Amino acid sequence: MRAGPPRTHAQRSVLVAASAALATAAVMALPPSAGAAESAPIGFGAGTTGGGGAGAVTVSTLAAFRTAVTGSTAKVVKVSGLISLSGQVDVGSNTTVLGVGSSSGFTGGGLRLKKVTNVVIRNLNISKPLKPADGIEVQASTKVWIDHNSFSADRDHDKDHYDGLLDINHASDFVTVSWNTFKDHYKGSLVGHSDNNAGQDTGHLRVTYHHNHFSDVYSRIPSLRFGTGHFYDNYVVGAETAVHSRMGAQMLVENNVFRSTLVAVTTERDSDVDGYANLTGNDLGGAATEVSRVGTFTEPPYSYTAEPASSVVASVTSGAGAGKL
Repeated sequence: MRAGPPRTHAQRSVLVAASAALATAAVMALPPSAGAAESAPIGFGAGTTGGGGAGAVTVSTLAAFRTAVTGSTAKVVKVSGLISLSGQVDVGSNTTVLGVGSSSGFTGGGLRLKKVTNVVIRNLNISKPLKPADGIEVQASTKVWIDHNSFSADRDHDKDHYDGLLDINHASDFVTVSWNTFKDHYKGSLVGHSDNNAGQDTGHLRVTYHHNHFSDVYSRIPSLRFGTGHFYDNYVVGAETAVHSRMGAQMLVENNVFRSTLVAVTTERDSDVDGYANLTGNDLGGAATEVSRVGTFTEPPYSYTAEPASSVVASVTSGAGAGKL
């Protein structure tokens, strides 16, 4: 099965504008404490500390950034301003990367976490990662927290002009993706890069997504192979296919809001083996679901509180993205 052709720019603009108007109205009822930034990750990435209390160094050039994030000693690296990249920069273990203010970060490429552990990435703008660079790639890494970042591209090119905004692969594990915005892109977030990687990925790829805002992202919100995903309290606007569970992946899809979306959840597309999904408390907004197999993942192995779908739009539009810490 395949979704219809991508909507035109004018059609997408109307749909997103309408949803934005609803979001503005909802924010008026936002509780004072909603959207407050957590000081530590919730979900599968719990316990990730990055550089912890290490003294911070502030950088504003690519050369300085490369040097600052190298190695496995505990470190906190603050990025001031927007740095242009070509390709990816590798980030070492025990590192916190933190954007300064609301407009710092990277454009044209991205960050790679390869065979590392205990990394925190917060408050960055990451835009237009030209293929083959992802905005952030987490590869064969564990204990990662990606929080309060703004990911974006554009849909003025073909779907392969840019690569993924956030991809997690090669048996990476214990990852939380929280309070980020993902905008104007075809391929949002891929977890598990290939149908042929069962031997490495099975038993890994445990990822939590909560309080993220996906706006005009065509698909992969997220697409998950082999692993275990908890997708709760997210706000999705303007997708063709949002949550995609495949190759035996187990997904719990809880208390999310979908607007102007064709298929909110599917388990049966594009792979030879279907995935599994459990849906509870979602506001589908008229979106279809294609759940061929209901899974066994119903209770995450960690403490969390999922707010009801009725307050998700207000919380997420108020609190997600860079500049909201």
